[in-house]
Amino acid sequence: MTHSPTTDSRAVLTAMYTAEARYLAAGGPGTASFDLLAPCFAPDVVLHQAAGLPYGGVWRGHLGLERFFRAMSDTWSTFELVEQDFLATGETSVVRTIVHAVSRATARELTFPILQTLTVRDGRITEVRPFYWDTEAVARACTL
Repeated sequence: MTHSPTTDSRAVLTAMYTAEARYLAAGGPGTASFDLLAPCFAPDVVLHQAAGLPYGGVWRGHLGLERFFRAMSDTWSTFELVEQDFLATGETSVVRTIVHAVSRATARELTFPILQTLTVRDGRITEVRPFYWDTEAVARACTL
């Protein structure tokens, strides 16, 4: 059986979201092993987060992703993927996610959409670019 890039990309993304949920359920950064997520990402993966976010910046490689997950954990006490739609799957995939989050610093709750482009090559995610509908609202929810 041959696999199309579409099938392969969707399988990789589904595996990553499942691994991410397991990682967070196991305690996340500082408690769970990043080895749960590592197989989903290329060693030189690049994650681009909007500069206006509390965890904004460019995160590179597995160590960078581990630091990113630590920053996310420091920012949010809850970060739940409520709904996901795979809008396009191929080498560049597009996923729309509705997130419900609770700020660790302020206890403010926020529900917001994220649209992500994810590049998948050779069965691993090589680049992630999340686009937040309103980065200012996210930053405000997290600021005392």
